[in-house]
Amino acid sequence: MTKIAIGIDIGGTNTAWGVVDEAGNMLHHGKWSTRDHAEPVDLVTHAIQDFRALFEAHPDWTPVGMGIGAPNGNFFNGTIEYAPNLDWEGIVPLRDLFQAHFEVPIWVTNDANAAAVGEQLFGCAKGHKDFLVVTLGTGVGSGFVVNGQLVYGHDGFAGELGHVTVERNGRLCGCGRRGCLETYASATGIVWTAKERLATYEGDTLIRDLPTLSAKGLADCANEGDALALEIFDYTGAYLGFALANATAITSPDLIVLYGGLALAGDLILEPTKRYMEDHMLNLFKNKVSLKCSTVPHNDAAILGAAALVWQ
Repeated sequence: MTKIAIGIDIGGTNTAWGVVDEAGNMLHHGKWSTRDHAEPVDLVTHAIQDFRALFEAHPDWTPVGMGIGAPNGNFFNGTIEYAPNLDWEGIVPLRDLFQAHFEVPIWVTNDANAAAVGEQLFGCAKGHKDFLVVTLGTGVGSGFVVNGQLVYGHDGFAGELGHVTVERNGRLCGCGRRGCLETYASATGIVWTAKERLATYEGDTLIRDLPTLSAKGLADCANEGDALALEIFDYTGAYLGFALANATAITSPDLIVLYGGLALAGDLILEPTKRYMEDHMLNLFKNKVSLKCSTVPHNDAAILGAAALVWQ
């Protein structure tokens, strides 16, 4: 019999999941559209059906637990609470909804915290005790690790870098405040920037030919040397670098890992972010912090990190 853990990464757009063994091997994985499930119980019902069918097909697998990473996931309470990038409102008792169908232990944590655990165990943060993982997806999440331990705070919600204000009276965020980092540095935020710039830009640009504006499409245009696309990545990196310089002054990490859809742009986002981060960095920390994109396959860090909650 093979002991397995289920790792689930709930995102604003999609929910990725995988079956992981004790060595961190992904034995099976899948994905659902989060937005196609109007209520959390709908997603849970869908998940239970898929898992039951999977376990019937693999009678040699023995589930020992489930770990779930989600926006505003509370490790202490097993809940999702007022997540701005999910259609689900209020406090969602996610652990209880799954626990009604499973007898194994279930843990819930912030999705960026799960990604941080995944990077620590299986990615470029392996061997690091003080680092920060920043997820650049529908929103911006972050997982702070200090002296080898995730920082949760007294209520489970520490490390909300995405909701640090980087522009006073700036863009309206889904959380209800203005000028949050995620309105500028997420995959959603960079598209917002592109729409604003297109409204006034008079030059030629490949961006106008894109069938749908997306972070990937903007990256493709930038890689073709499109001046406006390159300007948009520089603008995005300026806000992200500013926020990372400030975060460094709090926890003094030796590594910052960018993860998620926008991080797939690689050097297009890394180079300006690093440049602006060093420009704003307190002298004590200049040139001491490595900035890298995740080395774990896209989506896998959060799944592996969520599953690792079981093995830990």
